[in-house]
Amino acid sequence: MESKLIIIRGNSGSGKTTTAKSLQNHLGHGTLLVSQDVVRREMLKVPDRDGNLSIDLIRQIAEYGKDKCEFVIVEGILNKKRYGGMLNNLIQFYNQKTYTYYFDLSFEETVIRHNSRSKKMEFGEDSLRLWWNPNDYLGVDGETILTNDMSQNDVLKLILNQLQE
Repeated sequence: MESKLIIIRGNSGSGKTTTAKSLQNHLGHGTLLVSQDVVRREMLKVPDRDGNLSIDLIRQIAEYGKDKCEFVIVEGILNKKRYGGMLNNLIQFYNQKTYTYYFDLSFEETVIRHNSRSKKMEFGEDSLRLWWNPNDYLGVDGETILTNDMSQNDVLKLILNQLQE
């Protein structure tokens, strides 16, 4: 089996997790979803700092999926400064069988999307502004930029179409 790695990144509230879960449900049995929030906040309970334990664990879980799962999805804010090296290593590990997406939304659109989800009570616009990191592209070949005018359904269709090419 030749596994495909799907990386979905972007600012908090942009739609990464919703997209990744929809994609996993659509792709079905054996699709491995590695969520930065689950690994960092729930499994390890570590702050998002340089060198935190989640970086290596995300890599290890994603590597585990190669040749065992047809699709491995890694999703999260995964800012380039902190996670870029690990993500580039995964891209090499998957022999370039990688699809990389970045939600490049305006701050205003991010706030609108955040306010439509259940987590809106956990943190608000002030936190989103504090965490805001625009234009955080990985800069790898084939990185697809997802924009304000694309709905969740548009994004899902785009990814599924690219996976079939």
